[in-house]
Amino acid sequence: MSKGNSFVFTGLHIVAWVIFVGLCIEAGALITNFVFSIYNPAMVKNLYQKLDLSEMYNRSQWAFYGMYSFILVVAFLKAYLFYIVAMLMHKIDLSKPFNSFVSEQITKISYCTFSVGIVSYIARQTAKNLQHHGYAIDNLNQFWADSQAFILMAAVIYIIAAIFKKGVEIQNENDLTV
Repeated sequence: MSKGNSFVFTGLHIVAWVIFVGLCIEAGALITNFVFSIYNPAMVKNLYQKLDLSEMYNRSQWAFYGMYSFILVVAFLKAYLFYIVAMLMHKIDLSKPFNSFVSEQITKISYCTFSVGIVSYIARQTAKNLQHHGYAIDNLNQFWADSQAFILMAAVIYIIAAIFKKGVEIQNENDLTV
């Protein structure tokens, strides 16, 4: 691998770790605020990212806990997704990229990306349903606005995973025939 490619790959590896750490901080802050809101409902109006769900909490605690659960699941899935990406970038051997580990990791990435998209889509539809019942959900859209993009990205990554799987099979056949 050339020095330029090595430098770019190292930079992307660092970016993946930075995104992973940022998503972990976000997920940790969200779970901390959720725990505080359980023990001190007055804290609901001071949640992370100025997420004021006090009206929803006062109207229906089930709606509050349901929507906050969606927020937490999406945050944890995104953090896990970038953990898989960071581990893949850490262990990949670019001189022989077609191996079973890389193929499995790319498949995991596609499944996790699809999970983020589906959970986000369900959360968005649930939020729309709550809006029809008079709940203010405008400040929740930031957590699942990109659900369709994740679903489309999962399809593309799955195709790449299938190509890598076939590449591993071909490479294993070539190794056996030589």
